[in-house]
Amino acid sequence: MDLAVNAWLGRLTGYISPAALAAAWQDWGAHLLLSPAKQMELTVQAAANAERWLHYSASAMLGTADEPVRPLAQDKRFSDPLWHTWPYNQLSQGFLLAQQWWHRATTGVRGVSPHHSDVVTFMTRQLLDGVAPSNFIATNPVAQQATLSSGGQNLVRGTVRAAGDARRALTGGAPEVSCRPGREVAITPGSVVLQNHLVELIRYAPQTPQVHAVPLLIVPAWIMKYYILDLSPENSLVRYLVGHGHTVYVLSWKNPEAEDRELSLDDYRRLGIMAALDAIVAQTGAPKVNACGYCIGGTLLAIAAAAMARDGDHRLASMSLLAAQVDFTEPGELSLFIDDSQVAFLEAVMWQQGYLDTRQMAGAFQLLRSSDLIWSRRLRHYLLDIPDKDNDLASWNADATRMPYRMHSEYLRKLFLKNSLASSRYIVDGRPVALTDIHIPVFAVGTLTDHVAPWRSVYKVVPLSDTDVTFLLTSGGHNAGVVSPPGTPKRSYQIATHAHDGRYVDPESWQAATEERQGSWWPAWESWLARHAGPMTAPPAPAPSLGDAPGTYVLQP
Repeated sequence: MDLAVNAWLGRLTGYISPAALAAAWQDWGAHLLLSPAKQMELTVQAAANAERWLHYSASAMLGTADEPVRPLAQDKRFSDPLWHTWPYNQLSQGFLLAQQWWHRATTGVRGVSPHHSDVVTFMTRQLLDGVAPSNFIATNPVAQQATLSSGGQNLVRGTVRAAGDARRALTGGAPEVSCRPGREVAITPGSVVLQNHLVELIRYAPQTPQVHAVPLLIVPAWIMKYYILDLSPENSLVRYLVGHGHTVYVLSWKNPEAEDRELSLDDYRRLGIMAALDAIVAQTGAPKVNACGYCIGGTLLAIAAAAMARDGDHRLASMSLLAAQVDFTEPGELSLFIDDSQVAFLEAVMWQQGYLDTRQMAGAFQLLRSSDLIWSRRLRHYLLDIPDKDNDLASWNADATRMPYRMHSEYLRKLFLKNSLASSRYIVDGRPVALTDIHIPVFAVGTLTDHVAPWRSVYKVVPLSDTDVTFLLTSGGHNAGVVSPPGTPKRSYQIATHAHDGRYVDPESWQAATEERQGSWWPAWESWLARHAGPMTAPPAPAPSLGDAPGTYVLQP
């Protein structure tokens, strides 16, 4: 009964635990009441802000005022010159001063747990973002100008878009995209050479007369579909690697249904990584395989590699981790949605459905960047008549997947809450595994503005490993930083190798001391990979095909 009630309540609260929010607000409010000095500080600040705003408003009418506060560098809501004209500059400055005050109010209160402080700050930011003057046509000069110049057609077309979005939200329909797997994306030639209940294994056809002797297995995340690594030909990492003489295999995960509710995290290891390794070794005759994992796929690969090392299975030649965490003590803003109360609440929702739905996961990611992904998008989409950019990455981003109840519960509890992998307490086949057992070379990639797997968290693989770790930090975020083919403008990276017997260097010192290089990181990784991929040889004989790439699992809605 408790699970059913919580599942019903989840649909009303956007799948966020009311108990978790109440605990955070209570913790903050109670400690603020016990902090008279903080109260005095906020009172003085509020009076000073009011005085600054009144003085600015009077001066702004005469056009002689200097703005008392400037938005953060990443806040583009008030960047248009029209926002610097009266009376809109009064509105924007009043909002920014209020935002500044509330940030001060929700941080630095003695006695509040860091997690609760972060939750209160985050929720306050959501409320403020929702009432920003940029969101409303009555207070947004850019939207007003667009309405006048188009004779109101922007609002007509925006209303049509809003109705379409609302219809799809109510019916669960997929958004319209221009790039579809097997047509515009995921078109690198290959074939499915293994299929089981959970995965299809795709082997890509060689594009060079000779190939490296050691094949490469790529383990993508199952939160989204694999073809972020095989987008349009010019953006395809798979095509790039095949073109440089690598025999590439990629796992394509099934999109689970309710009957898959009991699939476990270990099932993903066994039916995914281990089954793929068995098939690759059998098909190619290669005794060793290079392996690469992206996001949660990299976390699972690290678990598999640690278990293999413990058990004396030496089939891995190297391990590459792309935006993948092995230590979850500092997992970034996603931790806002992960505590015991929130996980229990989410488990009730998944218990009823059998899985975590695509929209529930997407909603969490959108909230992390609500200013950009929710409110600014609505402004562009509905008021300014600026349609969303439709490209291969945007189409992939709209093609989400579900996650089984048991697997996702284990992932959140064992890795996020208990941090079992980093503390050598994660159990595989009845015994714990330790990352220090991994002695193969490791290449780890972090992305500078990643809010899903922050690069400092990704960097933790360096002190947790007893092997040589080459760490690369690239510009961009969790997705666009990884999809960074040569020729992409404004790309840079830093790279250095930490020897297994070297002294530890903290991430900030590493970043300050490591030279910045211009361009894509792909060639640097491919060069490292080639050094661990053996000599060039004739391509291995084709394996029996179960169908052409991209297979059938990637097409599942």
